[in-house]
Amino acid sequence: MKKEGSPAIPRDVDEYLASVPADQRAVLQKLRKTVRSVAPKATEKISYQMPTFVYNGPLVAFAAFKEHCSFFPMNSSLIKKHKDELKAYSTAAGTIRFTVGKPLPVSLVKKFVKIRVKENEARARERLRRK
Repeated sequence: MKKEGSPAIPRDVDEYLASVPADQRAVLQKLRKTVRSVAPKATEKISYQMPTFVYNGPLVAFAAFKEHCSFFPMNSSLIKKHKDELKAYSTAAGTIRFTVGKPLPVSLVKKFVKIRVKENEARARERLRRK
């Protein structure tokens, strides 16, 4: 239930992006474009009030916060596996935090999305095999 005075939950990614400050919006739009370039079959939706890409299940998500933005690769082992490439960023089990002044490199975002696409395709094949 929405509290009085709290911001409305965005209906789609465009509405979400329109609600964030312009500098964060620009960085997140570039991130969105990068994900789309790697996973053109993925669909977008708002999940847990965050822009989320879905392709054979949740793929990746992103969000803006007061002091930073976050990229969620939906696989905590990816963050651990690539910790050396991420040492310049604050990370937690499921998130990579970055700022407008130091966005994630496009090459790294592409790498993570490609890995996630392969993981989700493998999971989808396994589900079909079990049927």
